[in-house]
Amino acid sequence: MATIARENDYYTLINVFTVAPEDQERIYDVIIEATDVIEKFPGFVSANVHKSYDGTRVINYAQWRSKEDFDAMHRHPDVKDHFKACRAITDDIVPIFCEVVHVHRSPSAGADRVS
Repeated sequence: MATIARENDYYTLINVFTVAPEDQERIYDVIIEATDVIEKFPGFVSANVHKSYDGTRVINYAQWRSKEDFDAMHRHPDVKDHFKACRAITDDIVPIFCEVVHVHRSPSAGADRVS
């Protein structure tokens, strides 16, 4: 589970995959399979995958301890086939590397209902 906090100083990747609605589940499956491999690399912290309600996007929010850890994973031959599988479904993949600069939580976060 991701913990989003400035103090963590994680290297964050928000990867946006745009697909035809009929391909959303396919790209989701490939991302999950890739994450099963990627999570074993040093420096991996978490991955959270989101599917848009309109069926045209899958978003992967991934956290790494450092850019160096991410780069080492990205160069490793064990992940190349997974990246190719994603590109076989869509060329519209937008990686966005970020730092967390602000977190705002609701005072009622975690509450079962709004009063």
